[in-house]
Amino acid sequence: MNTAASAIDPKHPVADAARSAAVPGGRLSRLARLGSLATGVAGGMLAEGARQLAAGKRPKVSELVLTPANARRVADQLAQLRGAAMKVGQLMSMDAGSLLPPELADILARLREDARTMPMSQVVEVLETHWGKGWEQGFERFSFTPCAAASIGQVHRARTRDGQELAIKLQYPGVRRSIDSDVDNVATLLRVSGLLPKALDLAPLLAEAKRQLHEEADYRREAENLHRFGDLLGNAQDFVLPRAVDALTRSDILAMSWVEGVAVESLAEQQAAIAEPQPAVADPQTAEQALRDRIAGLLIGLLFRELFEFRLIQTDPNFANYRFDAASGRLVLLDFGATRPYAEPVVEAYRRLMAGTVRGDRAAMGEAAQAIGYFQEHIHAAQRDAVIDLFATACEPLRHPGAYDFGTSDLPLRLRDAELKLSMERDFWHTPPADALFLHRKLGGLYLLAARLRARVNVAALAAPWLG
Repeated sequence: MNTAASAIDPKHPVADAARSAAVPGGRLSRLARLGSLATGVAGGMLAEGARQLAAGKRPKVSELVLTPANARRVADQLAQLRGAAMKVGQLMSMDAGSLLPPELADILARLREDARTMPMSQVVEVLETHWGKGWEQGFERFSFTPCAAASIGQVHRARTRDGQELAIKLQYPGVRRSIDSDVDNVATLLRVSGLLPKALDLAPLLAEAKRQLHEEADYRREAENLHRFGDLLGNAQDFVLPRAVDALTRSDILAMSWVEGVAVESLAEQQAAIAEPQPAVADPQTAEQALRDRIAGLLIGLLFRELFEFRLIQTDPNFANYRFDAASGRLVLLDFGATRPYAEPVVEAYRRLMAGTVRGDRAAMGEAAQAIGYFQEHIHAAQRDAVIDLFATACEPLRHPGAYDFGTSDLPLRLRDAELKLSMERDFWHTPPADALFLHRKLGGLYLLAARLRARVNVAALAAPWLG
C-alpha cells in the first residue's frame, strides 16, 4: 500500500489504541461473548451476595443483579460486540429509559458514546472485500484512524486522486447477518438476568429494532435517504448535508463528501471560539446565547417540517449527528440511516393531538391519541387521563407564550416521573406503536440538546404554521 494512502492522522482521540478492538464477526464468537457476559453477571451476583451476607444483610436478587460492576459488564461487552448487540442497548436506553432501573439506564446511556474502533488490519479487510485489491490506487490519501465511530460502523477521511475530500463510512464485519440473533440474545440476557421489568412488553420494540437495524445496515439505502433529504431541503440556507458518492458506495461502504463543522453540543462550552455569522453584537454573551437559541430553534423547526411537510423523519437524535460550520453559519446534518416515513393519517392525528394540547381540548387530545394507538381497548378512565396529562406536559414548550427556556426547565425530570408512575401500574402498560416510539425518541433528544445548549426557543411560533 502506498505511503499517501496509508497516512494516519494521529491527533483524533479515537486513535487511542486502547479503544481499538476487532469486531467479532461469527455467530458462535458473538454468542460466546454473550455467554461469558451472563457468566460474569452471575459471578458478580454471587460475590456481592457473599459480601452482603458476611455483613449480616439479607440481599434481594434484584439488588445483586443491579450492582455497578454488573451494569458495567453489560455495557462493556455490548460495546465490544458493536452492531445490533450495542444498538439494542442504545435503543432501550432512549426508548424505554423511563421504565428501566436507573442503574441500568445510566450505564446503557454510555453506549451512545462508547464505541470501539476496528484495528487497521480489519479496516483493510473490509475495504478489499468491497472495493477489491488495489483500491488505494484511487486515493491520494486515506486515513486509517477513524474520525468517528458508532454502533454499526466507523468513518474515515480520504482524498481521491482528483482532489475530492470524502468521508468513508465502513460497516463493521458481520453486522448485517448478526442483527436478528444479537437483538434476541441481548433481550433474553437482560430479561433472565432480572435487569428489565417483567411487565415491559419488549416484542414490538425488538421487532422495530430489527427492522430499523436492517435498514441502517444497508448503506445504499442511506445514500438514497441523503439524496432525498437533500432534495426536500432544496436550497435551504441554514442546513448543509454531505452528498453521497454513488460510484464508491456499496452495501457496507458509504462514500460522502466531507463537510466541515464542530460538534453542536460543544457550543455550550466553547462559545468564545465560535464566530457568530450574524451581525456583530456588543455583548459576546448575548451573541453566544443567540447562536445557541438559533441552533436549537432550527432543529426543532426542522422536526416540524419533517413530520408535517416531508412526512419523513430522521429518527436518531444522537448529538453527534449535528455539527456547526462557523464559516457559513449553517447546521450540518449527518447520518440518515435511521430514517422513517410517516403515513398521512398518523401525521394528521399528531397534528390534532398537538393542536388540541395547545387549545387545552382534552377530548380532541384523547381522540387523536386513540387514532395513533396509544390506548389499549380496556384502558381505565383514570389511566387515559394520566396519558393525556403526560401529553400536555410533553407539549409544554408548544403552549408556552414566547421563548421557552430549556436551560432552566425541569421538563425532562417531570416527564420521567410521570412516565415512571404510569409504568408502575401493571394493568396499564401498553407499548405505543413504533411510529410513536421513534417520534418520542427524536423529540426527547432535541429537548435534551436544547437543554444542553441552555437554549431559549419560541416553540409555539415554530409550531403555529402547522397546527392552524
